[in-house]
Amino acid sequence: MIIEPIAHIENDFTEKFGIPRQSGLCDIPSRIVFEPKFRDKNAIRGIEEFTHLWLIWGFSEFNGTFSPTVRPPRLGGNVRKGVFATRSPNRPNPLGLSAVRLERAEEDGSLTVIGADLKNGTPIYDIKPYLPYADSFPESSNGWSLSGNDPVLEVIFPEKLLEKIPENKRETVKMILSQDPRPQYHKSPERVYTMSFAEYQISFRVEEGKLFVISVG
Repeated sequence: MIIEPIAHIENDFTEKFGIPRQSGLCDIPSRIVFEPKFRDKNAIRGIEEFTHLWLIWGFSEFNGTFSPTVRPPRLGGNVRKGVFATRSPNRPNPLGLSAVRLERAEEDGSLTVIGADLKNGTPIYDIKPYLPYADSFPESSNGWSLSGNDPVLEVIFPEKLLEKIPENKRETVKMILSQDPRPQYHKSPERVYTMSFAEYQISFRVEEGKLFVISVG
């Protein structure tokens, strides 16, 4: 079976580092742009009757190797779990699944969605409506994943640095930083990290539950 991208995503995530660990953690807008072959408004007729969508997409930085076990960063990189018990990109078919909120269908046939955890340019292979009565399981378990229990960092962003970022992107940047973009096994308060967002390079360090922005370039 051969599958081809029906669309790609456009947003301000230019590299993997800094992208939210799961969809829905940050209210970040993205645009889904259909490939010319599928750019037909009839294909999305009725889509605005749904509030959320499933995106089936491809890991753009997949290294092409398969291993039956992986070391999830969420467990410090020291514990092995079966690949099918994780969301690792190193799987037989490098496909991802994300639930996003549909903001609106644009006049040009593209879609604006909120909460995607995808890098700019990521190929999308299919889009399906999210159905709460069938897709939601409130009683379900997180298993070994720690997601949902992580503390939110207090972001200390000096005003003179914040002013370098357009006003309409400032809250988005602070929201991303508050989710702690660092690998979970990196805890050194002296270490400086740099995250790319749009055309900006944002450097920061984390200490005692606070994230300090050091520079914006």
